[in-house]
Amino acid sequence: MDVEQRTRRAAATGEDPLMSLPKAELHLHIEGTLEPDLAFALARRNGVTLPYASVEELRAAYRFASLQEFLDLYYACMSALRTRRDFADLVLAYLRHAHAQGLRHVDMFFDPEGHTERGVPLEEVVEGLRDGLREGEAELGVTGTLVMCVLRHLPEETSLRTLDAMLDRYGDLIGTEWTGIGLDSSEQGNPPAKHARVFARARAAGLRLVAHAGEEGTPEDVTQALDVLHVEHVDHGVAAAGSAAVMRRLADEHITLTVCPLSNLALQVTPDLARHPLPTLIAHGVPVTINSDDPAYFGGYLGDNFIAARDRIGLTEAQLVACARESVDASFATPARQAAIRQEIDDWVAAHEA
Repeated sequence: MDVEQRTRRAAATGEDPLMSLPKAELHLHIEGTLEPDLAFALARRNGVTLPYASVEELRAAYRFASLQEFLDLYYACMSALRTRRDFADLVLAYLRHAHAQGLRHVDMFFDPEGHTERGVPLEEVVEGLRDGLREGEAELGVTGTLVMCVLRHLPEETSLRTLDAMLDRYGDLIGTEWTGIGLDSSEQGNPPAKHARVFARARAAGLRLVAHAGEEGTPEDVTQALDVLHVEHVDHGVAAAGSAAVMRRLADEHITLTVCPLSNLALQVTPDLARHPLPTLIAHGVPVTINSDDPAYFGGYLGDNFIAARDRIGLTEAQLVACARESVDASFATPARQAAIRQEIDDWVAAHEA
């Protein structure tokens, strides 16, 4: 059985020990967990016509040559999401998938502008996500917080209005259910500095700051996210491997990268996982975590990415355990919740060393 066959079998059966390693996920777009069967179910529920004839045809379209090609399909499928119940069902479907692969906590990205721009009220989105997280915790014991992302391809004024609406309606949730703000969508032509005022306002409100940088871009984009937006996590950030100085800074300042191997492969950030920069980043002391990004589109959830990191990138079990520990330490979970998951990791290590 070759590496890819072993990876697929382990992912399908859950037999691989890495699936049970307790983990937190710090780079997860909830809209990117919309599997084709759920997309069609929600479209039928809401009387929405998707631009595909069947689940099979839509699933076949989940192949991409670039980030923009993926985003075009991503936004098209979003049209099926309309109601509070839709968003709750989306969250529950993700949590059930990921919990089976070791998920214990998620700092969940969501794109309010992707919904309000098409006429879905902000309250439908946020209340549905909150419902899903509460129901998921009750059913599975998984905890989660919300990280609102702004779309970097939109004008900054649009994002400022969205942030103000969130602060006006949900400011009392900051630090508990709503923990952070992020920056996503297409990097090309949309540098971090474009949304500097949004991040300054969010920081003043008490939100934690993260941003996508160094996926399509350069090491300098990673530096700009640090210097202009003052983020504590860089989402993706793999371009940092092209600069020893940037890697040294990330290591010295303990800036966590939320790396997504299968996403990087699907979007051709790296054409071959055997040449992925994760080992280089780790060798330079950069804090890294492993995440799934948009798992419905990129061929794998959280545990699948851990298995790919071992079997196709070459990380050792010790390195993967370190990634899991970093995911917990860098998460926005409460200190008590972090301590509980760290203990679960310790127990997993002890059991697998016996």
